[in-house]
Amino acid sequence: MLRQSCLIALILLTSACERAKHIGKEPDFTPTTQSPERVAMIAQGIPNIPLSQQNTERASLWSGGQGSLLGDRRAIKRGDILTVVIDIKEKAAISNSTARSRSGSENLGIPDLFGIPERVNQGITDGASLDSAVSLNSSSQSRGDGSVKRSEQLTLRVAATIVDVLPNGVLAIEGSQEVRVNFELRELLVTGYVRPEDISRQNEITYDKIASARISYGGRGQISDMQQPRIGQQVLDAVLPF
Repeated sequence: MLRQSCLIALILLTSACERAKHIGKEPDFTPTTQSPERVAMIAQGIPNIPLSQQNTERASLWSGGQGSLLGDRRAIKRGDILTVVIDIKEKAAISNSTARSRSGSENLGIPDLFGIPERVNQGITDGASLDSAVSLNSSSQSRGDGSVKRSEQLTLRVAATIVDVLPNGVLAIEGSQEVRVNFELRELLVTGYVRPEDISRQNEITYDKIASARISYGGRGQISDMQQPRIGQQVLDAVLPF
């Protein structure tokens, strides 16, 4: 019991220390020194063409390289940067209604059965008889209504970096963006896989052309911290059965 109490106290102390880092100051940015984007930019791999040919292409205005006047400037290799356009406007409405009713009635009477009902009627209470021996009535009714309405709208643009080129030519991209306003830090994360031919001439790609897209838009800071329930309340919500 003492060990469990010490463990709970340690967890609470660690959580308090994590929040105490932001008391009186704004939240820190995420370091970019070891980010996947930076690693992809500084480790692009060995060039496929000789250095002399690279210098020749750089000096010519009519070469097909990305740095030439008429070259294709779309992102194509590891370390290149492209713009991801996120414009989500989705609406969903589902409505269901069900109704069911049933009623039944059964009556069973024995007015004549070899004279037995007459003899029985004489021996029972006045007003009672076997003319209506059994009477059954049943009724059931059920009704159900349900509806779901959802509306989402998100419009953002973020620069993403090609972090890997798969054997089939598909590009793995990853991008992050952080904006700090006063004591609140907004984070935007985008990852996924794109085809080179889906990238536009403006070096942009829309979110609906990203396979396995993972888009996260949130934040951390004083406002987000106040909107989250405390650890004790979360534990009670998970443990209490009612």
